[in-house]
Amino acid sequence: FLHINLKRFAVLPRLEVKNLSRSFGKLTVVDKISFQIFSGQVACLLGPSGCGKSTTLRMIAGVEKPSSGQIFVDEELTSNAYFQVPPEARSIGLMFQDFALFPHLNVQQNVYFGLAGSKEFKEKRSLDLLERVGLAHLAFNYPHSLSGGEQQRIALIRALAPQPKIMLMDEPFSGLDDRLRDEVRDETFNLLRSEDAAVLMVTHDPQEAMKVADEIALMRDGKILQRGAPYNIYNAPVDLKALQFFSDANSIQATLKGSLADTPFGQFFAPGLADGTDIDIVFRPQHVRIDFDRKGRGPLPTASQGVAARGIVKRARFVGSESLIEFKMDFGATIKVTVPNVFLPKTGHPLWLTVPRDKCYIFPK
Repeated sequence: FLHINLKRFAVLPRLEVKNLSRSFGKLTVVDKISFQIFSGQVACLLGPSGCGKSTTLRMIAGVEKPSSGQIFVDEELTSNAYFQVPPEARSIGLMFQDFALFPHLNVQQNVYFGLAGSKEFKEKRSLDLLERVGLAHLAFNYPHSLSGGEQQRIALIRALAPQPKIMLMDEPFSGLDDRLRDEVRDETFNLLRSEDAAVLMVTHDPQEAMKVADEIALMRDGKILQRGAPYNIYNAPVDLKALQFFSDANSIQATLKGSLADTPFGQFFAPGLADGTDIDIVFRPQHVRIDFDRKGRGPLPTASQGVAARGIVKRARFVGSESLIEFKMDFGATIKVTVPNVFLPKTGHPLWLTVPRDKCYIFPK
């Protein structure tokens, strides 16, 4: 009795994937991945093309069969290597890149396509959703007369009309221009959260994932490399490639001696790695500090943030809200630095740079 009572009030995953794999002959595309998504939560499968994220989405939708592993919706098994619940019986909504609206049906008919129930119910549900996205006045128009943003909204509410427990989204905003993408994306996720659906979105864009996701699963070579909240994924990358996937990065190489590495920016401490280990010391362009006062005159003593190293400006350009400067360092490396607002030093101008220790990452090569 106690067990039943506790389970009744427990927060249970709406979608659960356990050790899911998919192989094509000897090629393993998805390799033993596991994760959970709860009602009202937005999760992103993030990774480069070919990492297995879209194949994962298709297996959850039921259009691809797992080679091994299990998929559960509300703790009910929907897929394994031997058993498949049909896609239409999974209470799962799907959104794709191309919207896939039916050109011969008007907007309202597109929205209630696939809805069960009376004609009156279908019309009411579709008009309610159209009003929520501000498109009720287009109910009798046809898809070809709509803008890209309007088509995306119609595709969304068509997928939401049957009130699915889970919404799967495969790069749904990639066909929109940048300004429209932000607007439509915000509206989309506000609506999805109001419907309390569990959302799984596939994207290759780390900025998009960080803007919308409660949790990100970073994929590479069919595996989930790292999972967590956007802040944690960005600030605690598991390796060099994970860091570089989210942002530009500078890297200098060194070799450890007694857990210390000597570099032009001073010594770096790397406990837990053996003597002789070759390492990458990695830091983002926005974390490099320029000493504007010295203006390249003479050597700079050890600073509180580390030793300064001199660089010669190779190129400087304004890129919107910040300036990007590339320096050719005296020790041979090229270092990128970003500075808020406009700062465009002349090519050939010397400046001194320091790197804060708490903004650096150390990875064995």
